[in-house]
Amino acid sequence: MRDPYVVLGVGRSATEADIKKAFRRLAKAHHPDRNPTDPKARDTFAEINNAYEILGDADKRKKFDAGEIDAEGKPRFTGFEGFGAGGPRGGGAGAGFENFHFGFDQGGGGFRSARGGPGGFDASDIFSDLFSGGRGGPRKPRGGADVKIEATITLAEAVKGTSLRVTLPSGRDVEVKIPAGIAEGQTVRLKGQGHPSPAPGGPPGDVLVSVHVRPDRRFAVEGNDIRLRLPIRLDEAVLGAKVRAPTLEGAVELTIPANSSSGRTLRLRGKGLPSGDTRGDLLVTLEIVLPPQASDELKALMERWSETLDFDPRKDF
Repeated sequence: MRDPYVVLGVGRSATEADIKKAFRRLAKAHHPDRNPTDPKARDTFAEINNAYEILGDADKRKKFDAGEIDAEGKPRFTGFEGFGAGGPRGGGAGAGFENFHFGFDQGGGGFRSARGGPGGFDASDIFSDLFSGGRGGPRKPRGGADVKIEATITLAEAVKGTSLRVTLPSGRDVEVKIPAGIAEGQTVRLKGQGHPSPAPGGPPGDVLVSVHVRPDRRFAVEGNDIRLRLPIRLDEAVLGAKVRAPTLEGAVELTIPANSSSGRTLRLRGKGLPSGDTRGDLLVTLEIVLPPQASDELKALMERWSETLDFDPRKDF
């Protein structure tokens, strides 16, 4: 286990506020949820937490600085009383052991001093570590189970963000804030709102809300852009026009250039999905639609037009 000062990147003279600030910055940057593709993210996050458990506790920090505990929070083992650098004192193979009793006491036992009291060395941590197979100190109480639920929102709500009330399996209602720009299948985590821990003192689980975006019949999502097929009349395509076009934040006035063909795409910048500090665009593809019933006037106009028009749209097709 590395020196907790090194892990948090602070000096030994750092204030409590400095330590807390460093911990929050590192914990946010290395949280496993923000680094799903990094196989070492969980180990790094655990190391940051362990370092803060030492330095964030004034008593533990004092003991660590004095050399009384190590980077894992365990008492440092300096040897049995009665032994020096050259071996047992006072002569005789048994010298130095008269103050110690080897065995297990009735309270869970381990290695204990026959003298008892605060001056005795208690090596129960060594035995608990061996029997639990643990590294890194006593095991933390097991946390509660996470609750996984699903929620469906509209595309417009995905753009602007929204709040939902969802019912947990326990019957309790909670409010979920959906951030703007959320994508299909992303998860919103509610810390500590899950099942309680089965162990005393253990942390509760989380609520994991899997968000689904309901398809919109008008809009198709393409990354951060949104595509819209906009029906227009023949005269609007030929002469040009200003028409109302829907967006996810209300209708806007769109200028159609004269002599526009079906399939022509106009771009409305910043009307797509949010992505960080930027937004995608709305791509409006024009689609010429004729009246449902043929007009005698339109037919006559097209007949006269076809007699004089020298244009073949399939020439290079």
